[in-house]
Amino acid sequence: MKEKWNALSNYWKGTIYANFFGICASVLSLWIAKKNSDVAGLMVFSLFTVVPVLIGVLSVKYLTNEESSTRFLFRQVLRNFVVILIWAVAVLKEGYICLLIVSPLIIAFLLLGAGLGVYLYSGKNNKARLSVFGTLLLIYVFDILSANSVAYEVSDTLIVNAPPSKVWPNVVAFDEVEAPSEYWLFDIGLPKVVAATVTERKVGGGRKCVFENGISFDEKIVVYEPEKNLTFDIVKMPQDPEIIGHINLKRGQFKLKDNGNGTTTLEGVSWYDLKVFPAWYYNIWAESITRNVHMRAMKHIKKLSER
Repeated sequence: MKEKWNALSNYWKGTIYANFFGICASVLSLWIAKKNSDVAGLMVFSLFTVVPVLIGVLSVKYLTNEESSTRFLFRQVLRNFVVILIWAVAVLKEGYICLLIVSPLIIAFLLLGAGLGVYLYSGKNNKARLSVFGTLLLIYVFDILSANSVAYEVSDTLIVNAPPSKVWPNVVAFDEVEAPSEYWLFDIGLPKVVAATVTERKVGGGRKCVFENGISFDEKIVVYEPEKNLTFDIVKMPQDPEIIGHINLKRGQFKLKDNGNGTTTLEGVSWYDLKVFPAWYYNIWAESITRNVHMRAMKHIKKLSER
C-alpha cells in the first residue's frame, strides 16, 4: 500500500491533501453557520477566497522544481477548481448561476495560492510559511465567527408617455410579462419577473412579485400614496439556491412624478444587504441583476400604461 501511495503523482498527492483540508474547512464552516444563524458572508468569503488560497498553497507542496512550471501549476489549479465545484454543488447546494459568478474569484485565489506555495516551498522559508498560514487561518476563523453584511440601494427611472392616473394601477399590480428576455443571465436560466399581484390596495396589503418557476417574493405595502408612491417591505424570500445566504432583499419602491406634459417619470428602487465578500465584486453582479429586474417590470408597466 505504501509503495502504491509513493508511486502516486506528486500532483495527485497535493490535490488530495489540499482538498481534504478544504472539505474539513467547509464542514467546520457549515457547522458554525448552523449554530449561529447570524453569521453572514460565510459561503463565499471564507470558502471561496481564503480556503482556495490555502488549497493552492498546499496543492504544490509535493511538486519538484521541474514540476513548478506555469503549465503544471495551471493543471493543478484546474484539478482543484473541479473538486471545489463538485463540492459546492453536491454539498453546499449552490446554484449554477452563483457558481458562474464566483468562479473567476475561485480561480484567481487558487492561482494566487499556487504561486504563493511555489515561493514558500522553494527553500527554507519556515518563518514565511508560518506567517502566511497563521494569517490566513486567523482571517478564516474571524470571518466564520463574524456577522457581515453591506447595505446597497439601486434605482432606475423610465419616462412613461401617460399621466400618473394611467400608470398607477399598473404599478400596484400587473399581468403576466410576455416580453422576451433582454438580459443574458435570464437567457441562461436566471428566473425573470413575470407578474405582480396584490391582495388589498392599501397600507398593510399583501403583494407578490412573481418570477419564473413558481418563485415569488412576499411583500407588504408600507406606503400607499395613489399616483405618487408605492413602497413595500420584503417579508419572505424564496428558498432558491441562487439567493439563500447571499443576498437579503429588504424593500422595494415605485415613485411616480407628474412631468406636467402628459408624461410620468417612473422610478424603481430596491434596497438589499449583501452577505458575500468581497462585497464590491458581488455587487457588480447584484446591481446588474437588480437593474434588469427593474427595467423588465418598468418597461411592462410602460407598455400597459401607454395602450
